[in-house]
Amino acid sequence: MNLRTTNQREEEIVRALFRTGGSCRVSFLAKELGVTLETIRRNVRTLEERGIVRKVHGGVHLLEDILEPNLESRLDKKVDAKESLAKAVAETISNGDSLFLDIGSTTAYVAQELRYHSDLFVVTNSVFVAHTLASRNNNKVFMAGGELRPHDGGAFGLEAQRLIEQLNVRFAILSVGAVNADQGFMLHDLQEANLANIAINKAQVRIVVADSEKLGKRAPVTLEAANKINLLFTDTQPSQDIQQMLARNDIDLAVVE
Repeated sequence: MNLRTTNQREEEIVRALFRTGGSCRVSFLAKELGVTLETIRRNVRTLEERGIVRKVHGGVHLLEDILEPNLESRLDKKVDAKESLAKAVAETISNGDSLFLDIGSTTAYVAQELRYHSDLFVVTNSVFVAHTLASRNNNKVFMAGGELRPHDGGAFGLEAQRLIEQLNVRFAILSVGAVNADQGFMLHDLQEANLANIAINKAQVRIVVADSEKLGKRAPVTLEAANKINLLFTDTQPSQDIQQMLARNDIDLAVVE
């Protein structure tokens, strides 16, 4: 995994900050991760230089645009845009197609639009997606195994990775935390990025769906296989520098007004 914005230790710090609501003391991080205060301070300095955290008075804060709320609250944001995007993506899927859907809120809307398709072969690590598409219209739904995370109902870890590695699908439909001209596609979580990279490599057509709120933002983890993405669906014309990034990587753009 080639992380341009964080290493493994820094990822652990970011996840610990997520668990504490985005803010905690340096001494707490050292105790939580079982390392020295100097190790935490050194990694925090690097994270601060990269615009991921801010250090104040012995404490550390995640920057606001790095924080990711839980799935339920994300489903209630930009509903009209996500519904339009989901409808456009669903129109590219035919009855009988095979696809991977991740745990994102926008891909949850895609799953809802796919309820009227039939004979789908669906692989997912999302309880929401599995519940939406299983046991209807002769679909086959494969739910990746592993412990479910409480904030998004997603399964991760080796069991989930092994299932996805065994299967070949036509489409991988992915959400991201940010689309950045310098870093490409970015996610909030290392486990999500690892699973997304596997799904990308096991699919023929790779689609990212991201509403305009994600454009120009940053997230802690850069998606390694981003140069294999084929198509970005979004609801607003991206900035010129993002369009240039897409062109460099031969990624088609679909703007759904």
